[in-house]
Amino acid sequence: MKIFSKEQIYEGDQLTAKKQNITSTELMERAGIQIFNWLHVRMQGAQVPIHVFCGIGNNGGDGLVVARHLITHGYNVKTYVVNCSDKRTKDFLINYDLIKQTTKKWPDMLACEADFPEFHKDDIIVDAVFGIGLNRPVNDWVKSLFLHFKKSQAFTLSIDIPSGIYTDKVVEDENGVVWANYTLSFQSPKLIFFLPETAKFSTQWEVLDIGIDREFLFTTETESELIGKNEVLPIYKPREKFSHKGDYGHSLIIGGSYGKIGSALLSSRATLSIGAGLVTTFIPKCGYQIIQTAFPEGMVITDDNETMISDIKFDIEPTVIGVGIGMGTNAETVSALEKFLKTNKTPLVIDADGLNILSKKKTLLKLLPEMSVLTPHPKELERLIGKWKDDFDKLKKAKAFSKKYNVVLVIKGANTITIYNEKLYVNTTGNPGMATAGTGDVLTGVITGLISQGYDALGATVFGIYLHGKAADIAIEDLGYQSLTASHIIDALGEAYIDLFQQPEQQPVEVQEPDDKKQ
Repeated sequence: MKIFSKEQIYEGDQLTAKKQNITSTELMERAGIQIFNWLHVRMQGAQVPIHVFCGIGNNGGDGLVVARHLITHGYNVKTYVVNCSDKRTKDFLINYDLIKQTTKKWPDMLACEADFPEFHKDDIIVDAVFGIGLNRPVNDWVKSLFLHFKKSQAFTLSIDIPSGIYTDKVVEDENGVVWANYTLSFQSPKLIFFLPETAKFSTQWEVLDIGIDREFLFTTETESELIGKNEVLPIYKPREKFSHKGDYGHSLIIGGSYGKIGSALLSSRATLSIGAGLVTTFIPKCGYQIIQTAFPEGMVITDDNETMISDIKFDIEPTVIGVGIGMGTNAETVSALEKFLKTNKTPLVIDADGLNILSKKKTLLKLLPEMSVLTPHPKELERLIGKWKDDFDKLKKAKAFSKKYNVVLVIKGANTITIYNEKLYVNTTGNPGMATAGTGDVLTGVITGLISQGYDALGATVFGIYLHGKAADIAIEDLGYQSLTASHIIDALGEAYIDLFQQPEQQPVEVQEPDDKKQ
């Protein structure tokens, strides 16, 4: 699913009106009806007090459409206009006249705190104050209104976007934003739903189709894309009947140090479980028996050093190398990695201490093969790209870094984002149970194993992050968040693959017999 920018959304609205020969008011009516239908299906006429707060722009016009249809269907509705400016849009004014023709209870005009209505936590608030066009902080009394919403604890539904938030920058004052329980977004989600500093303003979101021109939706290139099952299915490579292990590559995992052999073990197991044909693990001598015992399917090469990696030498020709997990940043290890990078031409997936070493000696970044995959957690990312002011600045710096070194860069989080060539791929799988030791080591193995099978670096990263998160989602169904471990994710990778091809269960349809058969 594409994530359109604010400018693209405006372009899509205008193109739709032109190609479908409708007015912007008619498109607004269509959008408002979709919001009404969403509410109507769930409320079924229930007489819960509904307070619809409308701004004086197009988002407010949407709110007026919703209020009008709620009124004509007999709901207990109260409508308010947040009169925060003298500038009213044409479509707002048209719908303001329409609602005055529909009911004798005209919208209440709010201009200061003295005008605020009372409502209770069992009521419903519909937020249609500001839309995606907001580009300045809200007035102090409007900020007080939003705090009034929050203190009431009433269920708050935002139209398109929580009011007070921007689409392209972080707000300075969180009190100037509506904290929505649910947001109904028109046609596509907004990038702010997936960034830590802005996602918190809406607990849940859903996209409503308002009939934007299909050609525009399909052909418009977006900077960001939301990755779900439908997006990764085309990436999947089916296996041939007469294939053998050599067809799926030989992965080499380099990592581990005394006390941290488990990280190399997890990565190696994940690499094989995701489908690599062969896996060899390069570790210090102290980990030999551990890997050979716990991972009988794999092969092992050891460093001459007992406790750390000091010289990366091997006599195999790997398809791909995953490096950095648990290897430490000892001076000998740093020297070994630098020496290795100067001669290596094999595709790389780099994580953990491999990234920390690159951060300390940034000249080494120029030695990376093109399309290397870097998978930092937040602190490792900061060491790589520098500190950022906010989430948007982080994305800007990350895109610049990816472009400069021609690497695939992963920003781990609740919605992990893959960056390459200035494009963002926002993942939708995963859960808080993954906040546990070793899950990053598993991801390194998953991506390494996919590249081993012939997936390109970007496809392997996007697909791997999806499968990694999906495996965790499957595992928590039996384990819950707190008990999930990295090993559980490895064990569920097979089910994540199977889930790709499972269809939602269809409800059985009762077949009615003709009357003449009921004798």
